[in-house]
Amino acid sequence: MDAPPQHENCAPFVQIAKLFGDAGVHVPQVLAQDLSQGFLLLSDLGDVTYLSQLNAASAPRLYHDASMALIKLQLASQSNVLPDYDAATLTREMQLFPDWYVSRHLGVSLDEKQQAILHKTFEVLNQNILAQGRVYVHRDYHSRNLMACDDNPGVLDFQDAVYGAIAYDLVSLLKDAYISWEEEQIIDWVVRYWQAARKAGLPVPDDFSDFYRDFEYMGAQRHIKVLGIFARLYYRDGKAGYLKDMPRVLQYLRNVCERYVELRPMLRLLDSLSGQDLHPDANYKNLLKL
Repeated sequence: MDAPPQHENCAPFVQIAKLFGDAGVHVPQVLAQDLSQGFLLLSDLGDVTYLSQLNAASAPRLYHDASMALIKLQLASQSNVLPDYDAATLTREMQLFPDWYVSRHLGVSLDEKQQAILHKTFEVLNQNILAQGRVYVHRDYHSRNLMACDDNPGVLDFQDAVYGAIAYDLVSLLKDAYISWEEEQIIDWVVRYWQAARKAGLPVPDDFSDFYRDFEYMGAQRHIKVLGIFARLYYRDGKAGYLKDMPRVLQYLRNVCERYVELRPMLRLLDSLSGQDLHPDANYKNLLKL
C-alpha cells in the first residue's frame, strides 16, 4: 500500500486490521510498515470479490460465511475502542441526501414542508438506530469489499469502522447497492443470521419481527446516505460509474418507507421528487454508460 501521508492516514487501517484480525476475521496481515512515508506491506487476499462470484448457487454458502465472520467480529466488540456511531454522525451522513442527491443531482430546492418531513424522518430513524444493540461496525461490509478465498471471506476497506448499531453491517451485506435479491430470500438470510446471533449471545431482540424492523430502519438510513454519496462521487470526484446503482438503492428505500407508517411521509417526498431525475449536463447519459 502506497498512501502518501498528506492524502491519507494509514494508522486507522493498521489499528483496525489488528483489532479485526484478533477477533478472528480474515483481514490483510500488516507485514511491515513505515507510516511516516505511508508505506504498508500487506498479505494478499487475492482479486476474486464476492460480487464476481455471487449467483443463485453460490449465494447461500457465501452469505453464510460472511454472516459467521460478522458474528465473530461483533462478539469481540468493546466500547471506547472505535469512534461512536452517534446521532450527529448518522444525521451528518443523511444530510448528504438533500445536499448532493436532491439539490445537486435533481436540481431541486426543498420547501419548508419537505424539509420538515426529511428532518422528522431523520429523527425517527435515529431513535430506532440508537436503541439497537451496539457492536463493532465495519461500515462497508458488502460484495465489493469481501473477497472469496480459502478462509472465507477476506475482508477489506475497514479503516472507517465505528461502534454502533448491530443491524448496520447485515444491511450492507444483504441490501447491497451492487447486487439485489428477492425479498423472501433476504428475509431467510436475515433469519439465519438472527438465530445464530441470538445463540451466540449478541444483543439482538428476542422477537424476529423486532429485529427485522431494526434491519429495515437501519437500511433506510444507509440508503438515504448512499444516494447522497453516489451523487457526490459523480459531481465532486468525477466517478460516474455509481450512478447506474442509484435506482437499486432508491428502490430499497422506497420499499421500506412504504411498509412503515412512520416513514410514509418520506415515501410521499420521494414520490414528489420522482419526476425530477433529469440532469442538465449534455454528457450525463453518456457518462451513465461508462
